[in-house]
Amino acid sequence: MAQSAVMTTTPFLWEGTDRNGKKVKGKANASSEAAVRADLRRQGVVPSRIKKDSPGLFKGGGKVTPADISIFSRQLSTMLAAGIPLVQSFEIVGSGHENAAMQKLIFAVKTDVEGGSSLAESLAKHPLYFDDLFVNLVDAGEQAGALETLLDKIATYKEKTEAIKKKVKKALTYPAAVLAVAFVVTIILLIFVIPAFEDLFQGFGADLPSFTRMVIDLSQFVRDKGWFLAMVISGAVYAFMYFKKRSRPMRHFLDRVALKAPIIGPILQKSAIARYARTLSTMFAAGVPLVEALESVAGATGNIVYEIGVLQMKDEVSTGQRLQQAMENTDLFPNMVIQMIAVGEESGSLDEMSSKVADFYEEDVDNAVDNLSSLLEPMIMSILGVLVGGLVVAMYLPIFKMGSVI
Repeated sequence: MAQSAVMTTTPFLWEGTDRNGKKVKGKANASSEAAVRADLRRQGVVPSRIKKDSPGLFKGGGKVTPADISIFSRQLSTMLAAGIPLVQSFEIVGSGHENAAMQKLIFAVKTDVEGGSSLAESLAKHPLYFDDLFVNLVDAGEQAGALETLLDKIATYKEKTEAIKKKVKKALTYPAAVLAVAFVVTIILLIFVIPAFEDLFQGFGADLPSFTRMVIDLSQFVRDKGWFLAMVISGAVYAFMYFKKRSRPMRHFLDRVALKAPIIGPILQKSAIARYARTLSTMFAAGVPLVEALESVAGATGNIVYEIGVLQMKDEVSTGQRLQQAMENTDLFPNMVIQMIAVGEESGSLDEMSSKVADFYEEDVDNAVDNLSSLLEPMIMSILGVLVGGLVVAMYLPIFKMGSVI
């Protein structure tokens, strides 16, 4: 039956009760409804409803997110820990997922597993969603016979790294969004509001204040050259994003500049160190050799400067050098981190000490982001006041001047 499910492409949704009388449901690929019914009975499931599946039956849609992968890992770990077979666990997790894209991915992996592939091999066929670190940890879990434990560690790792990424994004997104709104409001005032005042001022028959004249000239320039400026800015942004994605030297330059930036630089540095320590702890606890673990750790730091530094550490460790010394040579890690890693190496508890480093820096990033938000709010309000208030004052200066003359 498993081979038949692999060979056919007709999906069926089913509902029924298991041996314990509990209601269950899932999805199966088979040649006919009768084949699905027979297979369910062999599994001890009494089917109550079977129907052909179609794209319209999926709830939701969209794309697979890191949060989906984290939840999938946690659910699969829970199913396996409860003694449910791997293939049936995929059925339960997949059929209960509301994201159509994630559901499709889960059943694709299930089909590969049914065909005889290991879980690690099946996941490796989808590198966009399951990176080398994920696959390596699953492979280590399969070989050690502790797959549910490793999946639980993966879920914890994903949850913590995504949480810290969201914190950093929050620190960058909030001021950017407010400034973008301020820019849009300023453009609207220059295009639609300032011309109305300009028409009014033409009847005054007096010279306008220099500040007012400057704003009116700026408004005229935006109206005359606005479309050209918009195209130039859009083209520049598109080119920046295009080369940022495809040019590693450019990303290296941007990451290096970001680390040196005031206020936000220390947050990015602490975030990279937290991800380094969390990934190292997870990999080492899974029994992955240190040199092999550093390969995956490098890509998980989220910053090319740290990625290059960790790869340099890997080369040095592979020649017999201690991890502590290799970290010192990169000049990227604070002394506290290096000393804690040194203690972990000497005591044989590198995974535990790395986890403590990660906990410390994750909390530090949380506090830094909260403090940054408190600092930026008055600063952003000041920028808004200068932009919008300056335009308003410029338009009312001639009126105030006339009032003083009268």
